[in-house]
Amino acid sequence: MSGRDGAAAALRAELERLRITGACELGDGVTLSVWVGLVVRFRDGFYRWREGSVKCRHLGTDPTGCAIRIARRHAELQTDVPLWWEDLAKILREEAAEDRR
Repeated sequence: MSGRDGAAAALRAELERLRITGACELGDGVTLSVWVGLVVRFRDGFYRWREGSVKCRHLGTDPTGCAIRIARRHAELQTDVPLWWEDLAKILREEAAEDRR
């Protein structure tokens, strides 16, 4: 894979191989939502994600290695939900409720 074309698709395929089936591409071809608060973007040749103030990146030429890191973090988040997650989930629930009005 070269460039941004297919970067999210390649990462999603690798995540599915690791049994992370809930990841979805957000429609721009470069952004993949893995879990609430765990969003990966492909930019400047790197997969990048952010959790709170922590920024992570992984070479875009290695979707397999990136998927392993993301799957590991996904499992950690589900085992020990961070404090910021509940705040984010609350905001998302409020936005969804406002949209229904």
